Amino acid sequence: MTIIQSIILGVIQGITEFFPISSSGHLIAARYLFGFSDSQMGNMTFDVALHFGTLLAIAIFFFWDFIAMFRDGFKFKGRDGKLSFNNLTWQGKLLWLVVLGCIPAAIAGILFDDLIEEFIRESVYAPLIIAGTLAIMGVLLYFADKKSKSITNIEKLSIKQALIIGLGQMAAIIPGFSRSGTTMTMARVMKLDRESAARFSFLLGAPVMLGAAILKFKDLSFAMIDAPFIIGVVTSFVVGILAIKLLMLIVKKVGFEWFAIYRVVLAVILVVTYIVR
Repeated sequence: MTIIQSIILGVIQGITEFFPISSSGHLIAARYLFGFSDSQMGNMTFDVALHFGTLLAIAIFFFWDFIAMFRDGFKFKGRDGKLSFNNLTWQGKLLWLVVLGCIPAAIAGILFDDLIEEFIRESVYAPLIIAGTLAIMGVLLYFADKKSKSITNIEKLSIKQALIIGLGQMAAIIPGFSRSGTTMTMARVMKLDRESAARFSFLLGAPVMLGAAILKFKDLSFAMIDAPFIIGVVTSFVVGILAIKLLMLIVKKVGFEWFAIYRVVLAVILVVTYIVR
């Protein structure tokens, strides 16, 4: 892999991890459309490294959110001396709601990750599969955002809402569905306002990306860590921070509809390119 290729993939990861348009789908699509070549294992390990870069972006951008969550997340004792979840501040509750929301994704990853890699990532039909998942989630995101009212926010998030949003992450194991896309869609269905939907999606993504990095880094060898590898990770980190800021501004002013439309347009491009080739 060249430095230019690693920068391109780092930029793509940094943007698409936080925009609800599928980072894994875009990384596969970029290699297909631009003709990047590498070993399948090398691709997967590098992609996880790029995800680690965006994980650092989340950690930096939401640093004080995480500090508040861990600071208040264990203060279960009330003034009466009894232990109760309801004694926690909303930041303290948020810590456990994030943990709860990550459980479905963890189960799906452990059970189906190898299967997905074998039958989707390595398939000659991968571009068509990704086109399908991009389009499906694009339509779902569009209508969820348009039809759902903004009734609650992240401070009032319930256990039921967190679990249902987390269940959406199970579909994200399939490239093209998008982890942020599924969680933001489910959050809007649960009537969270757009900013809260995006914020909870980002917080929910941190443990998932960390877990994926831990599982996949066992395949990492020092021979893989070269200049393009490091530059790609740094690029995804820097672009990721900028992407988070930009997305928070976009959802406040516009919503998610343009992301939904983009997903469908990209799906059409992939299908046409596949047919022509």
